[in-house]
Amino acid sequence: PQEPGMEFQDAVRMLNTLQTNASYLEQAKRQRGDPQTQLEAMELYLARSGLQVEDLDRLNIIHVTGTKGKGSTCAFTERILRNYGLKTGFFSSPHLVQVRERIRINGQPISRELFTKHFWRLYQRLEETKVDLAVVEVGIGGAYDCTNIIRKPVVCGVSSLGVDHTSILGDTMEKIAWQKGGIFKRGVPAFTVLQPDGPLAVLRDRAQQISCPLYLCPPLEALEDGGPPLSLGLEGEHQRSNAALALQLAHCWLQQQDHQDVGELTASSRPSVMRQLPLAPAFQPTARMRHGLRDTEWLGRTQVLRRGPLTWYLDGAHTTSSVQACVRWFLAALRHQERQSTGPEVRVLLFNSTGDRDPAALLKVLQPCQFDYAVFCPNLTERSLSGDADQQNFMVTLDQVLHRCLEHQQHWSRLDDGGRSAPSPEPAGPEPLLLAPPPAHPGRSTSLVFGCISHALQWISQGRDPVFQPPSPPGGRPPFPVAGSKTRLLREAAAIHVLVTGSLHLVGGVLKLLDPSLSQ
Repeated sequence: PQEPGMEFQDAVRMLNTLQTNASYLEQAKRQRGDPQTQLEAMELYLARSGLQVEDLDRLNIIHVTGTKGKGSTCAFTERILRNYGLKTGFFSSPHLVQVRERIRINGQPISRELFTKHFWRLYQRLEETKVDLAVVEVGIGGAYDCTNIIRKPVVCGVSSLGVDHTSILGDTMEKIAWQKGGIFKRGVPAFTVLQPDGPLAVLRDRAQQISCPLYLCPPLEALEDGGPPLSLGLEGEHQRSNAALALQLAHCWLQQQDHQDVGELTASSRPSVMRQLPLAPAFQPTARMRHGLRDTEWLGRTQVLRRGPLTWYLDGAHTTSSVQACVRWFLAALRHQERQSTGPEVRVLLFNSTGDRDPAALLKVLQPCQFDYAVFCPNLTERSLSGDADQQNFMVTLDQVLHRCLEHQQHWSRLDDGGRSAPSPEPAGPEPLLLAPPPAHPGRSTSLVFGCISHALQWISQGRDPVFQPPSPPGGRPPFPVAGSKTRLLREAAAIHVLVTGSLHLVGGVLKLLDPSLSQ
């Protein structure tokens, strides 16, 4: 039996006291001068928990970094190799609904009981859990990320690069590429996907400096040549790049382990140099590889939930290029749905952006979707999170996150006005927030701000989602007017398409409310 104060929620609350953010990392980097000390500190923590770096050397690790798609690449890779009957470990961040999602064994999040048990033991001593292989996603960057304590991975991968976490990684793709290439190891094969010439040259130079064999993945079409098309469990054209990288990582890992069923090389696998790097060999994916790609699940990435008249499109895109990919996926999905339409349809955007990202740039990319409503809220599922440690963030105040949402609304209104000025947002308070939208204009969307995700979903769904049915508030009155002239379209539409994007944490909060089973 667990001791008092050592239950699952207590463990998560204790873990949350160790939260950090970009501004703290930047401050710490200035103070200590050399970010290499972060990895040295990680080695000390490892030793204090009863392990040495040499213990990690004995794990069969696939280490993956990148700006976009590294999590999806890891998900594809893990699912492929699990199909070979291997016991897989998977570390990823951030989590969407519960922190234990970050640690998966054979595709399943570690149980509440095991998380609680191992967390409290880790405060005194870490217990080793051995797997056949571990797929490890980098948190931020690569060179100085805590996961780069790994010294002997079997293979490394770099997914698509973009501009993100600029206060930590640098403000150009070349600087960011230098950080990502920091996971390369001498003699350890590494793979990347097609990148712009500048950052690709940086990755090439980083690899050459330490004698790391770096290869460019051929497109997925080259691996489909001579066989049926590959079916992916994750929607969106951009997932094909992630799947191509995952196949190369899995293929390389299997070869390194002298596995027999690795797929035959195809005629198009002749060695060649493409855009500064040698091209990785093309091969015929095995049946287990095909099934792995098809069966991959990765919550909150190009995910669709259909609920009566409502269809929720969930994608945690939070950079300009990833939001562009999200928009392409969303519009393609709408075109497919329009062929089955039987009445008027409504499009709704639910958006939030955090950190040092430029929300105006992200919102501009979303404009071609022609939303009827733009809804903004912080990454808080409810007004009070006292009973939900997984969603707590001690690094920002409620006033700060609400004020940022008001700024998002202002950016959106300015874009809707064709660049003309919009009224400055008022300071936000702790009460549930619903701002009255400006007068309607032809072709203009209605924009609103709510104080939490639950209130935003109540307003968007208008009680028409058969699963999401929030409890009645005290006195039976909602904290804002649900029905009204602005909600007529939502109440009468035959189909409501809701795109949730801008932040993985927002998507996680929405999933928590739309699919309560994820919190069990």
